[in-house]
This record gives sequence, structure tokens and C-alpha cells, in this order.
Amino acid sequence: MLNFDFYNPTHIVFGKDRLAELDTLVPKKAKVLILYGGGSVKKYGTLEKVIDALPGRELKEFGGIEPNPKFTTLMKAVEVVKGENIDFLLAVGGGSVMDGTKFVALAAHADGNAEDLLAHGFQPVPVTTAIPLGTVVTLPATGSEMNSGGVISHKGGKFPVFSPLVFPKFSILDPTLTYSLPPTQVANGIIDTFIHTVEQYVTLPAEGRFQDRTAEGILRTLIEIGKKTIDEPTDYDARANLVWCATNALNGLIGAGVPQDWTTHMIGHELTALFGIDHGKTLAILQPSIWTVRKDQKRKKLLQYAARVWHITKGDEESRITLAIDKTRAFFEELGVSTRLSSYGVTEDRIDDIINALESHGLTALSETGEVTLDVSRQILKDAM
Repeated sequence: MLNFDFYNPTHIVFGKDRLAELDTLVPKKAKVLILYGGGSVKKYGTLEKVIDALPGRELKEFGGIEPNPKFTTLMKAVEVVKGENIDFLLAVGGGSVMDGTKFVALAAHADGNAEDLLAHGFQPVPVTTAIPLGTVVTLPATGSEMNSGGVISHKGGKFPVFSPLVFPKFSILDPTLTYSLPPTQVANGIIDTFIHTVEQYVTLPAEGRFQDRTAEGILRTLIEIGKKTIDEPTDYDARANLVWCATNALNGLIGAGVPQDWTTHMIGHELTALFGIDHGKTLAILQPSIWTVRKDQKRKKLLQYAARVWHITKGDEESRITLAIDKTRAFFEELGVSTRLSSYGVTEDRIDDIINALESHGLTALSETGEVTLDVSRQILKDAM
């Protein structure tokens, strides 16, 4: 097992009818900015419940944070924070709203040009203070409710932003708040959670036995409840398991002390930026092809994945790996998500555009070993057509 530090201070408040507890979680004298997305939190009454749970505070609202939150939009929120002397942020929404709120928390206290916060990759940004924040989760997918990072869109690219200062102080996870989600968003969330898990699991053997078994538990749970929670959105137990899996897939636990890949996410970000394909769908497109192209490099963990997640134990190694990849693709398709680029109108002549974007963003040595060069990325994209 590799050396690691693990730190996660977020207070999780899980279960039905917990919104009223905001009154005990948010400081009594806080000046609060509530941030949200396209308006569904208003339509379904969640925002009203949040406001009712915060009596006596001075409240401001900032709506319109889009999927793949834009730097320019978030800087408008920063202006509100500074102009109104806001001292607490409350994100009500999914991963994009939470990611955007973390950026606002950092940018409001950053010296110099806030654009510089996008230049540090997976290293912590050089900011010494941030506005405290909490979250109310309405879409299970990104795990942003219990981690210290986010992804921000700017000038055609997607940029990770990390800081231990933006771990949420608390996150309310009420599965019933997700019942109204459209099936396609639920499917995206299931796939995002699945790929977060395998990016930290199907890598190289590292004797992280607890991490492996926990990752396998998340994957098996998603396979068991994925189709059910789409078909039966108000089945509490199915949806509760999805919500908790999404949180634990990316709160640092299963990635501690083991190699991590993230090729799928890095190439996927470019597909979203260039073609507007939903993030979850880009992952479903890419993951089977990445494993097909890199099955020799990932052989040991793919065989473990085949045996422990899909219970594939018969046949030679090649056939077991192929069957595990095929079952993974079939699982994504069962959720209503196509796993081929051509289904989204992307033709093979656009591969050069994707490769050029990867090169311009410095994504030329991806994977846990740095072996996914631009040539390998091109093989993956051809296989994904």
C-alpha cells in the first residue's frame, strides 16, 4: 500500500426530512448566499424549505449556475459575495452547483486575478482563507458534497480546483430530494459514481485490500440498484444506496494509498467541451474502450474486477476480461445511455480536434503510469466510435 494522508472533516446529515436542521448547522448570525442552478430547486419547493429553515439570517440568492459551471458566471457570484459582505455559502443542487460554490468560496478571498486559481491542476490552490460553505444535495453523482475539489469551465477547457479549505462544513443528503430528477440525470449520476470508483480501483495492484473491497461493494451496489432506481424513482432504499455510493466514491476513502488513473475523466472533459455531451455519458462512451486498448497494462486488476464484481471466473484470461468489459458496456446501455461516440453525432474526422484539445491542455501522458500518450488516446477514441 502506498503512503497517504487522509483528511475529511465534512459532517454528513443523511436521511429523510433533515432540511429543518439547517437552523442548527448554519451560524445564527451568518449572512448567507444560497447558490443554485437552473430553477428546479424552486419548482419542486426545495429552495423554499431551505429558506424556511434559516430564520433570522440575512439571505441572498444566486441562481443560474449551469452544468459544467462557467468561470464567468461564478465571478458574478463573487461580486455578490463581496458587495453584500457574505460570510457563509450554501450550495443547493448537484455537483456543478457545489463545485461552483467552492470556487466562489476561494475566489472571494483570493489575491490578484481569480483566473490564476485555474492554473494549479490537482495541487491545492495558494489561498489561505475561504468562505465556509455547506451543501444540500439534490443530484447524486460527483461526491462534491464530501471532498475538497471541483471542476470549472473556462475558455473551452475544464479545470480542476482543489483546496482543503473548501471541504463543506456539512452536507445534507436527503434521498427524497432526488426523486424528481429526470431519468437521464439519474443514469448520468450512476455512471459518474461507477467511473469515479473504477478510476481508483482498476489500476495497478497495491495491496490496498480494504480500498479494493470497498470499491467492489460500491460497484456491486450500483449494479444491483441502478436500473431499479431509474424505473422506481421513489423507492427510498434504492435511491438512498445510490446517494451514499456517490458520496463514498469520491470522498478520498477508496483512493487512499492506491494508484489512480483518471484517463476517462480527462478525455471525457474534452468531449463535453467540444460536443456538449453530458459528463456521465462521455464516461460511458470511453471506459469500455480504454479497458479494451489498455487491457494488457491493467490485466491483473481487470481480472480481479471480472471475478469480484461480475463473478466471472471461468474461461481463459482474455475471455474473462472481454466479458467483463462487455458486461460493463451492457450495464450502461441498460441505464439508457449509448456507449458509442457515433450515437452523439461525433464522426471519426473529429478525432483530430479531440487530440488537439488534449495536447493544448497538456494531457499527453495520462493514466496511473503516464503511458496514455496522444497516440494511445487516438486508439481509444477510434475504438469508441
